[in-house]
Amino acid sequence: MKRSVLARTSAGALSAALLLSACSPASTPAQNGTVSNSKPVSAQAISGTNIDAWRQQVIYLVMPDRFSNGNTANDGLGQPNCLDTANATKFHGGDIQGLRNKLSYIRDLGATTVWTTPVYKQVPIVNGSQCGYHGYWPDYTNPNDTAIEPKFGTSADLTGLINDLHAGGQKYMMDMVVNHAGYGARIVSQNPSWFHSNCTGDEVNCPLAGLPDFRQEDSTVATYLTNLSKTWTSTYAIDGIRMDTVKHAPTSYWQTSWVPGVLAARPNTFLLGEVFDSGDLNKLKTYLDAGFDSTFNFPLRQAMVDSVGKGGSLDTLATRMQSTLTTFGLDRTLLQVNLLDNHDVQRFVNEPGSAVAEAEIRARYSNALGLLMTMPGIPQLYYGNELGMYGGSDPDNRRDMPSWAWTDTGRNVAQANFVAGGATPKVTYDLTKKLIAIRKGNEALWKGGYAEMWRPNGGQNVYAFYRGSGANRVVVLVNTSTSAASVNLDIQGNTGISATDKSALTNGTVFNDLLAEGAPSSATVTNGKLPITIGAGKMGIYRAGATGTGGTGGTAVQVTFQVSASTYFGQDVYLVGDRAELGAWNTASAMAMTPSGCSGSTCTWKTTVSLPPSVAAQFKFIKKPGDSGASVTYEGGSNRTLTTPASGSTTYNGGNWQ
Repeated sequence: MKRSVLARTSAGALSAALLLSACSPASTPAQNGTVSNSKPVSAQAISGTNIDAWRQQVIYLVMPDRFSNGNTANDGLGQPNCLDTANATKFHGGDIQGLRNKLSYIRDLGATTVWTTPVYKQVPIVNGSQCGYHGYWPDYTNPNDTAIEPKFGTSADLTGLINDLHAGGQKYMMDMVVNHAGYGARIVSQNPSWFHSNCTGDEVNCPLAGLPDFRQEDSTVATYLTNLSKTWTSTYAIDGIRMDTVKHAPTSYWQTSWVPGVLAARPNTFLLGEVFDSGDLNKLKTYLDAGFDSTFNFPLRQAMVDSVGKGGSLDTLATRMQSTLTTFGLDRTLLQVNLLDNHDVQRFVNEPGSAVAEAEIRARYSNALGLLMTMPGIPQLYYGNELGMYGGSDPDNRRDMPSWAWTDTGRNVAQANFVAGGATPKVTYDLTKKLIAIRKGNEALWKGGYAEMWRPNGGQNVYAFYRGSGANRVVVLVNTSTSAASVNLDIQGNTGISATDKSALTNGTVFNDLLAEGAPSSATVTNGKLPITIGAGKMGIYRAGATGTGGTGGTAVQVTFQVSASTYFGQDVYLVGDRAELGAWNTASAMAMTPSGCSGSTCTWKTTVSLPPSVAAQFKFIKKPGDSGASVTYEGGSNRTLTTPASGSTTYNGGNWQ
């Protein structure tokens, strides 16, 4: 939310049994995973949402006023003296129609849920200089009128936005505020007894930054606020709610009034709470226990800032990931929303500071994006993250989305105020898009367990972890030190990796790098371990293929399978065949494929598999929706066939889907 009128805020499957790892002695760089005694919450304990569908999401946060102006006719509507594109604390003209016009940009990037900051009608100009362009100063009235801010558009515009998103297979998350009203809101004079006194020192019972603070402990006030949210959820086909300032209202209010009320009005709504606390995971857990499906993992974000943004030890990040799993269990951790920044903290690329070279900032940011998309949890992007947008504390972190951002041509020109380091914003955009595609194409990254494989412990700044779900097995490795590092990642001795996975990851198993951003292209399991030498500042995302045994002998060969196929949003293409390495015709064990070169709904889908040399294989491409249990579509015609080469690698170009 907007924290203050004048002050600026700066930011300081495997099973549940393989959640995390214990610390090795400080002198030992290697870090094995160990069995956790924590018991994750079952999916049934979460509010009825489609859990797998939400785990797969990539959330894209938009502040409508700063994104795109799609209707200049509404610029002058609403409160007077509040439109000034040169003033960072006033409206700039962006609106719901502008967002609708740019949905293809978000969809092409790969983001699947759009979260907008609040679209409520805002209070008049504050102190003669600041306006509620951000949406967090609602001008509530009694009775509730659920008015939309005229500068943002109309009810029809919001309905149209949601319809557009759903037509493209995306979700809409509405931002709501029930902790407070805006400065001087109509309801304050109508019902002054509904608000706490102007005290300080109590985050629940005292106003936040002087904003009129509702007394949710009063049943009349609680009913009014819950009904307000119920009206929005009944009127609009929203998929999720991001609730502002959750820790500033009584836990009992969420548990007994708001959560059951909202779910009664719109069952299966995903409930995401903002608990702005950078260090206390147990505080976040309090609100999960009260009924929220998820909270923002600000403690993990702070560890990312300290370890990657500021160039500190990756031990901090590894420990925080461990703590998250210990506190929440696996199921809840997979639903926590991870972020690098948002509208309340300075942009991540500002964290290193001006003394750090631009090329180093780019390297740190690239690694942070990679970790965001591969660590357990739902990733959230803030508009401009995909371009490397700079921005200090509020309101500098809310700059306008540039007009050149919408095309590859525009993005491929060096720009001021966007991280460069010898590259253009297109490089960051393409990396973000690739990372989203990798995450989407590997269910281990959104559904799988976690086992730590390596941490610095006083050695080089290297962090590695394992993610696994079914036959999809991935190792993520990052080196943020200033020199190359050689690691030997223990698989067979890692107690955090299941016996089933160990049996599949025997000597000769080849892991192929999906990221292709300077790390070695592959690594092979040798003596039960995965040896890799990775360059300074580099990251690799390695997916397991298969062992080199079972054929006519010799080292495994790499076969890249590709096919051109059209899919609907949320549907992916997989490879399945008669060999164990291809899933043995079990669609649950099919190999995920990664899309590229998309034109509309048609993409070229690829995957690389390690197979024995000189063996015959039969296979088909299939389409699987994201929702668990949904039907699988096989391509038509006879089984495809291939004989692997005696050595080296080959590509099977399957042409078009049959």
